[in-house]
Amino acid sequence: MPAMSKSSRRGFLKALAGTTVAVSMATVTTGALAQAGTRAAPAPGVLPGRTRLVPPSKIGIQLYTIRDKVSSLGFRAVFEELSRIGYSEVEFAGYTQGTGAITPAQIRTLMDDFGLKALGSHIGRNDLLNNTNAQLDIAQTLGMPYVGTAEAPTGSTTVAGYQAAGAAFNAAGTIAKSRGIKIYQHNHDSEFAFATDQPAVRRYDVFLQNTDPELVFLEMDVYWAYVGQYKYPGFQPIQYILDNPRRYPLLHLKDGKSNPGSGNGYDIIEFGAGSIPYRDFLSQLPDRGSRVGVVEQDNAASTAAGGAAINSFGNAERSYDRMIGLRG
Repeated sequence: MPAMSKSSRRGFLKALAGTTVAVSMATVTTGALAQAGTRAAPAPGVLPGRTRLVPPSKIGIQLYTIRDKVSSLGFRAVFEELSRIGYSEVEFAGYTQGTGAITPAQIRTLMDDFGLKALGSHIGRNDLLNNTNAQLDIAQTLGMPYVGTAEAPTGSTTVAGYQAAGAAFNAAGTIAKSRGIKIYQHNHDSEFAFATDQPAVRRYDVFLQNTDPELVFLEMDVYWAYVGQYKYPGFQPIQYILDNPRRYPLLHLKDGKSNPGSGNGYDIIEFGAGSIPYRDFLSQLPDRGSRVGVVEQDNAASTAAGGAAINSFGNAERSYDRMIGLRG
C-alpha cells in the first residue's frame, strides 16, 4: 500500500471499519481488538439538522477508561483503535499505565502516527504543585495545552485549608502561564461538601474564590458534580459553568444511572445510557462547541449497557457514537 498522510490514514481506518470484507482491526494489530463491539445507533431522540452539542473535533477520552487495554496491548494498539473510532484527543492518567518503559517523546510519536493530540493529564497534586516545571516539561514534549490533577485541592476540609490550596494553585498556575500551559483541577463529589469549620460554606466555592481565573482552570466531571448535588444539595452543576464560562475548558462527560439505593445516587455507566440530562446540560452552555468533552467511564472494563459484551473498547466506541449524536 502506498504511504498515506496521517489524515488519509485515519480516514482509511474509518472506512475499513465499515466494510464487510475488511480484516478486523484485531488482526491488523492484536487479537484482543476483535472484541471492540459493534457501533452503536445514534442517541434516542436525535433530530437531524440540529447543531451538534459536542463537535467531533472536541471529543476526547480519558485513558483511564481503557486502562486495561493500555496495560495489556500498549499505547500503539490503543491509539490505533481510538483513531479508528474517531477520537481526536486523549487525556492521560499517568504516562506508562503498566506498559513498561516508554518515554513521553515515544508516546508523542505514536500519537502523531495516528492523528491524535494530547489534551491534558491527571497527575498527583503534589507533582502538580511541587514539581511543576518537571511536569510542564513532559506536557511540552507531548504537546499538551493543559496539565492537571484529579485529586481534591487539599486534604484539608476547612476554609483555611482551601484558601491555602488556592494560593498554592495560583503559584503553580503562574509558572505554567509563563510557559504557555494551563493547569486545572478535576473534581469528585467531596469538593462540594461543606467545610467542617464553617458548615454553611461549600469547599468548592472557597477554591473558586481563592484562585485566579487567569491562572487556574477547572475540568468539571459532570457525573461527580451530580453526585455532589445528591449528597450535598443546594447547587446546580451547570450554574458553575454559566457563572465562570472561561474557567471550564474541559468537561468530563461521564454518565450515571439513577440509583436511590446507592450512597452516590447514581451508578457509573457508559455515556448516553444513564440518567444525567446531558442534552439539556450541554444545550445551556455558552460558547457551545468551544469545550472539549472527555469520555470517562471508571468501570468500562467490567460492565456494559444493553447486554453488550464486556469490553472497554466497545464502551468507548458506543460512548463516542452517542456523544457525536447529541443535537441541540
